[in-house]
Amino acid sequence: MSDSMVKVVFTPSGRRGSFPVNTPLLDAARSLGVDIDSVCGGRGLCGRCQVTCAEGAFPKHQIQSSKDHLSPLSETEKSYNQRKKPLAQDRRLSCHTLLLDDCVIDVPPESQVHRQVVRKAAEYRDIELDAATRLYCVEVPEPDMEVPKGDLQHLLDVLESDWGLSSLTCDAALLARLQPALKESGRRLTVAVHRNHSIIALWAGFHDLAYGVAVDVGSTTVAVHLCDLSSGDVLASASVMNPQIRFGEDLMSRVSYVMMHPEGAQEMTNAIRVALNDLFKNVAKQVKAKVEDILEITLVANPIMHHLLLGINPVELGGAPFALTTDTAVEMPARELDLQINHGGRIYILPCIAGHVGADTAGVILSEEPQQQKAMTLLVDVGTNAEIVLGDKNRLLACSSPTGPAFEGAQISAGQRAAAGAIERVRIDPDTLVARFKVIGSDLWSDEPGFIEETSKFGVTGICGSGIIEVVAEMYLSGIVTVDGIIDGELASRSPLVVADGRTWSYVLYQSDLTENQAPILVTQNDIRQIQLAKAALYAGVKLLMDKLDIDHVDRIRLAGAFGSHINVQHAMVLGLIPDCALDQVSSAGNAAGTGARIALLNNQSRNTIEDLVTNIEKIETAMEPKFQQYFVDAMAFPNKTDPFPNLFSTIDKPPEKLITESPGGRKRRRR
Repeated sequence: MSDSMVKVVFTPSGRRGSFPVNTPLLDAARSLGVDIDSVCGGRGLCGRCQVTCAEGAFPKHQIQSSKDHLSPLSETEKSYNQRKKPLAQDRRLSCHTLLLDDCVIDVPPESQVHRQVVRKAAEYRDIELDAATRLYCVEVPEPDMEVPKGDLQHLLDVLESDWGLSSLTCDAALLARLQPALKESGRRLTVAVHRNHSIIALWAGFHDLAYGVAVDVGSTTVAVHLCDLSSGDVLASASVMNPQIRFGEDLMSRVSYVMMHPEGAQEMTNAIRVALNDLFKNVAKQVKAKVEDILEITLVANPIMHHLLLGINPVELGGAPFALTTDTAVEMPARELDLQINHGGRIYILPCIAGHVGADTAGVILSEEPQQQKAMTLLVDVGTNAEIVLGDKNRLLACSSPTGPAFEGAQISAGQRAAAGAIERVRIDPDTLVARFKVIGSDLWSDEPGFIEETSKFGVTGICGSGIIEVVAEMYLSGIVTVDGIIDGELASRSPLVVADGRTWSYVLYQSDLTENQAPILVTQNDIRQIQLAKAALYAGVKLLMDKLDIDHVDRIRLAGAFGSHINVQHAMVLGLIPDCALDQVSSAGNAAGTGARIALLNNQSRNTIEDLVTNIEKIETAMEPKFQQYFVDAMAFPNKTDPFPNLFSTIDKPPEKLITESPGGRKRRRR
């Protein structure tokens, strides 16, 4: 090797090579295929190619590295240090730093294109950052009479020569802005390129603001997360109740509304689009950005929400064969859906799986990756319609089951949405039958000192979904409710908390001592029945999938969605909401659907992955399965009429069997 050549090693990649003295670090990195970011094309504008030179001896590489082996701080670097965010200590801009001698160069995570983004909501699994939309800053050559090309062609040529982007198209709406931007900036442009295929936005000069939003449109709530496309960071979040609720609490009631009101579909389409635009403004405002800086939307939704957003009448999903208009991924300009982001911004909607197994389930699969698991994994997204996926690396099945809104507090006498004052945790003493509980907004149990004072501002107002699960499970474990779901009226002689309620009985969960005007919070016989119907529908769906796979147990259960995040897994199993499983293998997946949308936003390849995967998922239509009804009937019992639940009852005592039936006069007769 000649004296004019120097060795350089890049960490953490381990890439190494020899280069002539005075080679720019960024050029050396690119020639070696080092993962290093640069938007401005080496002009020292973006600051994303920062590196650090290691000090000391590296025998493994046979290198003595020193900061002195790099060129002194350049004028461009000095100018960059005058900004609000100067270079961190010992950092250099690789585009303006020259190699003078052997050295070891560290590329920090924030300077890597494909850096890892930690997602706490999904077991801390990483997302490899490779956004579908990226920014490029280029110098466009001046027009030349001897080379008769338009400015667009000059732009395309330089994008190909500088960045290797060939066969690009350009959004026609940008053409009118191209020459004014070139004139304003002295021929320097920043362009946004979508999926290495099309130019969707441009700015005069250097521009480094590129945002995307991941959206989860649920039947109850709509959530939006604003992400920095260059770092993967979630910068802001916002959510609202789905405005379509005024047309119906659950999905089928909204379909019914459309059937009865021909204009109803358009009303609901407009409502969700307005809500999304308001949310986009909200998250942009949080980071002091403009909605025009949002370049891309990725979105998940159940099939009915999916169709309504796209402006498709969902009536075909209201009855067999539950035909989707399209089950493939949808990609289009966001403006075609009246979504107000950058004019050239794109929307990507994940594929649906079946008539009532939607893009939200595809998001859960993308997040949880059951196809990578050796363990038989059950994914359940509990909402007004439960979406269920079961399988492992060999085979995946999916179905939906109509659970209704009971788990969200609807159809429950004291039910309410999760808000301050709602009971969310319950424990019942089996001897006294007295309940103690927690409410949203307080960390204290109701029998702890200070509870009344701490909750005085909002009071105890009702029972939310997780509270419903716990109170019914506790009523069963304490003997208030039988295995068949009947409140034992004979306990009234033992406790004033079991009270007559017409021809049936109710349980007093809470009675305020402060005012006689507040009605007690009761759990009625009808409440129990609503929970039975909801949980039986879910369990029957799971049993059908287990049947198809010829298995009698599952190894792992993940509960997705807001409901799954707050549910007590032991109480859920006591009710028979989920099948028997080792309790330490049952956990929350958080907002896995929304996380899937975020993965699709930040990793371009993941879109191909989920599109391929959903075509291989076996779809089971529960309404057409003859065994569903029998499984449903068996699942009405707590936890189940036929399934033994050995894992569950190895951790808790099974209540003594107590059956009660009603006599013709409405009297109850005990059977032992």
